Amino acid sequence: MKKTICMMIAAATFSTSVEISATEKNFYSVEKFADLEILRYKVPGFEDLTPKQKELVYYLSQAALQGRDILYDQNGKWNLAIRRTLEAVYTQYKGDRNSKDFKALEKYLKQVWFANGIHHHYSTDKFKPEFSQNFFVQAVSSIPAQSLPLKKGGSIKDLLNDITPVMFNPKIMTKRVNQTEGEDLVATSAGNYYDGVTQAEAEAFYNNMKNPADPTPISYGLNSRLVKRNGKIQEQVYKVGGRYSEALEKVVYWLEKAAAVAENDQQKAVIEKLISYNKSGDLKEFDEYAILWVGDLNSDIDFVNGFTETYGDPLGMKASWEALVNFKNKEASRRTENISNNAQWFESNSPVDNRFKKENVKGVSAKVITAAILGGDSYPSTAIGINLPNSNWIRHDHGSKSVTIENITDAYDKAAQGNGFAEEFVWSDTERNWIEKYGFQADNLHTDLHECLGHASGKLLPGTDPDALKAYTSTLEEARADLFALYYIADPKIVSLGLLPTADAYKSEYYKYMMNGLMTQLTRIAPGKNIEEAHMRNRQLIAAWVLEKGAQDKVVEFKKKNGKTFVVINDYDKMRTLLGELLAEIQRIKSTGDYEAGKNLVETYAVKVDPDLHKEVLARYEKLNIAPYKGFINPVYTPVKDNNGNITDVKISYDEGYSEQMLRYSKDYSPLPTYND
Repeated sequence: MKKTICMMIAAATFSTSVEISATEKNFYSVEKFADLEILRYKVPGFEDLTPKQKELVYYLSQAALQGRDILYDQNGKWNLAIRRTLEAVYTQYKGDRNSKDFKALEKYLKQVWFANGIHHHYSTDKFKPEFSQNFFVQAVSSIPAQSLPLKKGGSIKDLLNDITPVMFNPKIMTKRVNQTEGEDLVATSAGNYYDGVTQAEAEAFYNNMKNPADPTPISYGLNSRLVKRNGKIQEQVYKVGGRYSEALEKVVYWLEKAAAVAENDQQKAVIEKLISYNKSGDLKEFDEYAILWVGDLNSDIDFVNGFTETYGDPLGMKASWEALVNFKNKEASRRTENISNNAQWFESNSPVDNRFKKENVKGVSAKVITAAILGGDSYPSTAIGINLPNSNWIRHDHGSKSVTIENITDAYDKAAQGNGFAEEFVWSDTERNWIEKYGFQADNLHTDLHECLGHASGKLLPGTDPDALKAYTSTLEEARADLFALYYIADPKIVSLGLLPTADAYKSEYYKYMMNGLMTQLTRIAPGKNIEEAHMRNRQLIAAWVLEKGAQDKVVEFKKKNGKTFVVINDYDKMRTLLGELLAEIQRIKSTGDYEAGKNLVETYAVKVDPDLHKEVLARYEKLNIAPYKGFINPVYTPVKDNNGNITDVKISYDEGYSEQMLRYSKDYSPLPTYND
């Protein structure tokens, strides 16, 4: 719920850095397939860490990778069976590997790896195999039975009877996360967070558990699957000894090693509390861990590990497994520390109603980090910024930590050089020059403001249910954080703090945001589809609302040039005023739990797509040969040991390819059984 996704067309397709060599560009861009591009990221500063810090990064990275199978199973109950079957065919098939069908199977497998399942990582629509079902059946049947993920006592035929309808029938498990108004979002979503229950039953189950008078409520349902067995609804808790025990035991093993080499006692306490929570599954312990984690501001190494974000649950309650290991970029963090040190000023001067402001902003910390390893729901596709914890009361009482992942944004920037995007979609040289001069700096600042201040701002009124906005929660929360960032990036305070060099620098971000929200992000939507992903809904909501409310004064408008549509901003000052008005309204909606108003905003501005504009954007974008989505290969960490088996150093390399890494991960980090029911 508190992530800035680097899926913004503006962030992922513009390059504003100094020109790099073809060799260096080839380092960042590895391969393309379907609508995806695989990139590498560098880990600058790793060699400067102490041997003990490197050892800590290594142990935490192992813990990060051991949870990979959990996400596959959460994304769909047949995902592990399908992935393991595809991998067996890919590695052992003896037929014509250059045939059209085999090449299509290879592409499909690469998509499944990228999405951690058979549904697109962003649209959540099910992939359509481009190989025939007959070929698949024959190929699987040619593989030795012992190499396939058969059920106990089952046959290859049984396996095929289970998975071929799931893969090939478009009416089965059509969408991983359905957000269509008026439908049963639980029953129509293919994600594996529920089994046998309806949306109404799930909502009633958790509503009955809540105490409105509890000032420190747990995150109900965060680490469990809700099922109906013999007519009774119950939770299957993710913990050692519970659901996903085999993977969590491995995670705990590596966390215990990490605790032994922690940088300080506070960090050790954080890791040990996470270990205890993984063993108990008690969400009160999770809150205790989150409080310890948010208070650890002295460690250079940091991490996220576990059940964190709720985008994969159509009800926005249950968390997917993800991991990130990182260390502080001390030089770049001066920028975010400048922001966090002034958090109270930003809160006090916000355009929202005073009733919804925090009187005393606590514990807001921010830093720029270098990602060392990505895992779970942060791999291969990752965020460029994170703000945690998600619990409203912990954020209010103890604060939050925000990060901008600058080596990831740098990799996006380097890989995008020379792709022709700005020439195709930006209105004039004026806007292109702003973007070239200030774009990278403004992008990172927007992320800083979004994470550090946007998500950390505002408060709920007493008695407001944190889940009151239901399925619209994620969209409205991301819109609130974006609006806070957009409103303040244009404030004179930003220049006075030295965060941007000139009073006009923010205009690059305003232009890219409106162009993306109104037009270019549509490259990620199939013709005839509406927008369902929360971040895309958020961006269109803001852009479409500003376009409509400023129409009379032509604050923002569409213009034609050479038969092509462009976004033009005529009045940046009035645009900022409108952004402030929308921020005030969305903060009111969140603070009071006004579900109907939130629903109306999202359904009116965030969902529908103009089919003619969509068709035009797709045609123009196709000519550029740019992949709309990008993700990353992780570096490889190899420990160096002495004669007694003690780690004395850790070496980093970037030589592993995409398929090579995915197959290695499936071999070395795959502790879960294929079937987890």
